[in-house]
Amino acid sequence: MSVEDFKKIDASNLPVGKLIAMIARGHAIYINHRLEEFDINSTQLHLLFEIYHTENINQEEISSRCSINKGAVARSIKKLEDKGLVMREVDENNRRQNKVSLTGKGRETLAKAYEILNEWEDEVIVKKGYIEKELLQQILKEIVVKTMELNSKGD
Repeated sequence: MSVEDFKKIDASNLPVGKLIAMIARGHAIYINHRLEEFDINSTQLHLLFEIYHTENINQEEISSRCSINKGAVARSIKKLEDKGLVMREVDENNRRQNKVSLTGKGRETLAKAYEILNEWEDEVIVKKGYIEKELLQQILKEIVVKTMELNSKGD
């Protein structure tokens, strides 16, 4: 569907979840294109964020936080390690697990990725002026929390 065709659709006929999914998919395409110069993709970037927010995190926790299966996390971490962006060490408390942390190159790459993300946010959110970015972030965070709570009720 073209942008012009999509513009003609009445927004009230579009479920919020579909719109969020379309934004997420479009965002991933944009980010993947912009991350090509760093030879990483949006999934690997997501893992770098988790590692940044919790230094020395283990792969199982990354898998849980990102809702990505353990095998996919292991493969992505291996690729990030091969690129010199992360390092793995055996967890002294549980020798079967690896603790993962960012390298200096990983921190630099993440800083550059933040710039790319901010460019997208400025173009899509800030320039439109519909809502303050900080308010949107807070609302979306609350939606994520509620969604997580709803999904954990089945556990």
